[in-house]
Amino acid sequence: MAEPLPKPGDVLFVGGAASVQFQGDRALTFRVIRVDPRITYDGWLWLDGYVLGPSGDALERRVIFVKKDGLVKKR
Repeated sequence: MAEPLPKPGDVLFVGGAASVQFQGDRALTFRVIRVDPRITYDGWLWLDGYVLGPSGDALERRVIFVKKDGLVKKR
């Protein structure tokens, strides 16, 4: 069974498995605000949310394009 789509409030680890742009030290922790409903490549999503710092504080709002199967739910 496939993993469900992320939902608002989910905290995700976004690394190289989600997209090469987040590989290595460019990985981030991301709190989802919304999943964009636009149709895109199979298995890929646009996510709107906040990059979180080490203490869990929101540092920056971003929209990211990632592979759903590469996302890791943190909480």
